[in-house]
Order: sequence, then structure tokens, then C-alpha cells
Amino acid sequence: MVGVGWILSGYSNDIITLSFTYGIIAGGGVGIVYGVPLSVVARWFPDKKGLAVGLTLLGFGLSPFITAPIASLLIELYNPLQTFKILGVAFLLIIILLSLPFKYPGNSVVPDSNQDSAINSIDNEVSTRTMFRSAKFYGLWLCFGLSTMAGLMSIGITGSVGEEIIKLDPGHAAWTVSSFAVFNGIGRPLFGWLTDKLNPHRTSLITYSLMILAASLMLIAGNGSFYLYIIAFSLLWFILGGWLAIAPTATLIFFGQKHYSKNYGFVFTAYGAGAILGVLTSGIIRDATGSYLYVFYLLGAIGLIGIIVSTLFLKSKDGHKRPL
Repeated sequence: MVGVGWILSGYSNDIITLSFTYGIIAGGGVGIVYGVPLSVVARWFPDKKGLAVGLTLLGFGLSPFITAPIASLLIELYNPLQTFKILGVAFLLIIILLSLPFKYPGNSVVPDSNQDSAINSIDNEVSTRTMFRSAKFYGLWLCFGLSTMAGLMSIGITGSVGEEIIKLDPGHAAWTVSSFAVFNGIGRPLFGWLTDKLNPHRTSLITYSLMILAASLMLIAGNGSFYLYIIAFSLLWFILGGWLAIAPTATLIFFGQKHYSKNYGFVFTAYGAGAILGVLTSGIIRDATGSYLYVFYLLGAIGLIGIIVSTLFLKSKDGHKRPL
């Protein structure tokens, strides 16, 4: 689906066709490809599922450092439509080749009972139907959605805030945006590891506390507050990367690995909802108030709501049995 979607995009001649080939076909393929490695590595590393998932997602996050310059070069040499075709063929071959070693481990891979892991502390295998009756599912979905909304809202306005509030020149602002991507990548294995060692509730409290701190720093920042800007947005990008590891690891902890692929597929819909709200909300606030400054009041509020929701729904170990 990824390869075919990109190849077909090379033959598109209007935005509707491109939205279907690139957005739906290729985008749907990406959604599927995204979930498969997470399911596989989680079973191969039963004592370090969060870290394994986080490191896998690190590859997902760092891939633009490879693909973006290649795509730019191809566009200069050829044109955008031809670039779609070339990359489509490349993705088709690469993804298929990389998928060949993927298999679930045999019974020889078992958790080490000596490992102090949050995942080993819960022995459950929850079906998707049962998950839908769990308050913990809705709490996790809401926390993931709120974090995605805040993170993608922040990413979308990073450069604009640097120019508007901090008064950076466009070139300097663009450079800082690239540097923030490093924190987004680091957050994935780090928070996956933390979720292993602590639990989803405690790890989520860390992320929301950091979100409130980042929002507070930007509310006191102004013209020339370069270091406050760097710290605040490093934290915001860091948090989004962290939740991309916390959510799948929490799904494993709460609902087990037998139905993990399907269960996390539903949890991951929170990412799509948060993405849409995040992109739209920041623009609405900017148009209504004339400044991106007021976005940070919303980010602070999201941090507070996240603390409340995670405390109510993600705290107890046996919460997956708790009825709505």
C-alpha cells in the first residue's frame, strides 16, 4: 500500500486524486506498517517492551533525516511527480525486504522474573471487546489524544513563535526547528524505558508536568528570550516523542500482548484525533487573538487536564477490570 500509493501519486494531476493516492492509500499503508514492528519487538523483548518499542519508534522519527534530503535532490533532478514514482518503487522494495525477518518468537523467549518491570507486574490478556468496556482504555485514549494535540500544535507553530515572539530571523528559526527534532527522537526510547520501570500513570505525570513548565516558560518569554524558547520547545517536542512510546507500552501493560496489535490500533486513533484538533486549534487561536502567545495558556490547561485524567484512570493496576 505504501509503495503503490506513492507510485500512483506520480500519475496524479489534481489535488483530489493526490489526496486519495497519497493520503488514503499510502497513508493507510503507513498506519499498518507503523504497527507491525511494534507488535513484533514487544514479543521479542518481554522484559524491556517499552524500551524496545521506543527504539523502534526512534527509527520512525529519524527517518526524515534520510528521506527528506533524498526527496529534495530527486525533485531538483527530475520533478515532484517523477520523485513520487522513484520513491514509491524504492519503498516497495525496501519495506518488503525489511519485513522478511519479521516473525514472532517461540516459547523460548520468556520474561526474566528478576526484572523490575511494570509490565511484568500485571498478567492479563484483554480482548478488544473487553477493552472497550474498560475505563482505562478511555483514559489512555484521552491522555494520548491530549498529548498529541499539544505536541503537534507546538510543532506546527515552532518556527512562527520564534519569529513572532522571540524575534528570530527566519533562517535562525528554521535551524532551531531542525534541532528540536532530536529531542522528539530521544523522547521515544527514554519514555518507553521509563514506562517499563515506573508505570503509565507516573510517566504520564512527568510528561504533563513538563508540559506545564514549558507553557509557563513561554508565557514569560519575550523579545530575545532565546534560551527560554529553546528549553520550552525542546520539552514540547520531547513530550510528543515520549507519548508515541508511552501509549503502545501502556496498551501492553493494561491489556496484554495477545490482542495487542488490534487493541493498539484503536488506541492509536487518538493520535489522528489529536492531530486534527492540534493543527486547527492553534490557527483559530492565532486568528482570534492576533498572537500565538495565547496558545500556551491552552497548553498549560491541557497539562492540568492530563494530570487529572491520568490520576483518575491510569493509576490502579487492576483498572482494566473497572467498569465505566
